[in-house]
Amino acid sequence: MEFDKVHQRQREITRLCIQCALLLLQHGAESMLVEQLSTRLGKALGVDEVESSISANAIVLSTIYKGHCLTSTRKNVDRGINMHVVTEVQRIVILTEHRLLGIDEVEKRLNHIKPLRYPRWLMVLMVGLSCASFCKLAGGDWDAVLATLLASGVAMYARQVITSFQINPLINFFATAFVATTVAGWLVDWMDISKASIAMASSVLLLVPGFPLINSVADMFKGHINTGIARWVMASLLTLSTCIGVVVAITVWGFRSWL
Repeated sequence: MEFDKVHQRQREITRLCIQCALLLLQHGAESMLVEQLSTRLGKALGVDEVESSISANAIVLSTIYKGHCLTSTRKNVDRGINMHVVTEVQRIVILTEHRLLGIDEVEKRLNHIKPLRYPRWLMVLMVGLSCASFCKLAGGDWDAVLATLLASGVAMYARQVITSFQINPLINFFATAFVATTVAGWLVDWMDISKASIAMASSVLLLVPGFPLINSVADMFKGHINTGIARWVMASLLTLSTCIGVVVAITVWGFRSWL
């Protein structure tokens, strides 16, 4: 009977540890952080050791408690970058380490974590302003800044709409780049902007996969070579899709003044 209770407790802790790791990996945390937080959570809940193997598509995690080893595997599905989820998981781990949360409380809090989403209009506005700012920093005049603001705002709205249909990210980036380049090209021709190339380049800056590239380098520097390479390849494919979208838009609409 006592063995059954110990085994049941270890199984619950293992499930919480891998749930913690999965939430972090799905929402953009680097692999070392995933490994550290899942280990800290398991030890705070009472197991002796936590070992994990992280890949781009799955997590394998084992806990050792009183000589007994229990292993669990979960498939990883990308949920998009969301640092709100990462910080919430970190907060739960810290509270558990300070003995403020038990197994039941940790389970309840992990199950109730919901990604924070900003209103669509706010995302469109802020992305438009950021791209317009880059245009100004690159030497664009105020007409180019206005064209970039409108083009990147429309592109961001299109990206959100496409994302809501759960379409492949590569197709999403291609379509968004096509929309951004198309709108920017029409505005440049209509407003007769001299620095058209700056407006064109700035309008697609919202598609630069900066976070995945940073995480990929961080993973490779910290020993998670396979995960780092997988993230780097995915970021490179997203960049390639963006370039193809820009080239297709230029070719279809004949925006030769940008070249």
